[in-house]
Amino acid sequence: MWIGYLRKVKGWIKVDRGAEIAIKEKGKSLLPSGILASGNTFQAGDTVSLLNEKGEEIARGLVNYSSATLEKIKGKKTSEVKKILGDLPYEEIVHRDNLLVLKEGGNKS
Repeated sequence: MWIGYLRKVKGWIKVDRGAEIAIKEKGKSLLPSGILASGNTFQAGDTVSLLNEKGEEIARGLVNYSSATLEKIKGKKTSEVKKILGDLPYEEIVHRDNLLVLKEGGNKS
């Protein structure tokens, strides 16, 4: 709950419908392949808002990569990320353990 209430949101990540379903209904982490776009400047460890394709906030979480790195790997399969970065410190952009899914209408749950 502290992710949703106590940490300032530094940026946003827009996800595709498949990622939205995986996060909201299946309790999964956010992977690079589900990312459509991102905004603002953020660093690894910052809190970001996850938006669906309509721009509605669906979750908040601690991001494992900076916005600059995310731009290089968004939309890519995990296997491609290691080739692009030369390393794969994290498979997940936002791990499920560091993610707060919001109820419909943007309420924190």
